Amino acid sequence: MDKDVSAGSGITTVAGRLALGITLLAFGLGHTAVIDGVSAADAVSIARYVGGIALFVAGLMALRGGDSAGGTAFSVLGALWFTWAVSVDAQVSANAAGLFLLLFALLALSLTLAGGDQLGQGVYGLFFVSLLLLAIAVFAENDGLAKVGGWFAVAAGAVAWYAATAALAHWPTALPRRAAGRGVTATG
Repeated sequence: MDKDVSAGSGITTVAGRLALGITLLAFGLGHTAVIDGVSAADAVSIARYVGGIALFVAGLMALRGGDSAGGTAFSVLGALWFTWAVSVDAQVSANAAGLFLLLFALLALSLTLAGGDQLGQGVYGLFFVSLLLLAIAVFAENDGLAKVGGWFAVAAGAVAWYAATAALAHWPTALPRRAAGRGVTATG
């Protein structure tokens, strides 16, 4: 593994990834129903304050520091979590709830395709799959699919947590790349 630890622009990225990781873990575990008596609704406080406010502030700080990619990601994800947290008890149709998840799945897809480091793309890619599965589960009223979506959120949270911890502990954050042409033999 490459020892280059370039997980973003310093402490703002670390704080943002920790906030996102904790929120995703709480949200995802709530959907999996793996812990008796814990549901996604139990993640509301974490989503509002850690995922919403703290992540949004980290995004603003990143934007102020010149990190447009991290700032954009953290601020829009902070808005997502805050909106979800304040509206979780609202009486909306299943289609409206599914549409909310689907729209933010598209946002996560945009963040995935925008590039960046491998761990960041992994977090956003897993989060995209999670939100897409959760949206389909809401539309189809399928609890089993919602649990699978929850597990993808847990995986995204674990990757975000690792990315932040790796930056702090100077662990590897990039997969080794094969040099061009190595391992290829010419036949003639």
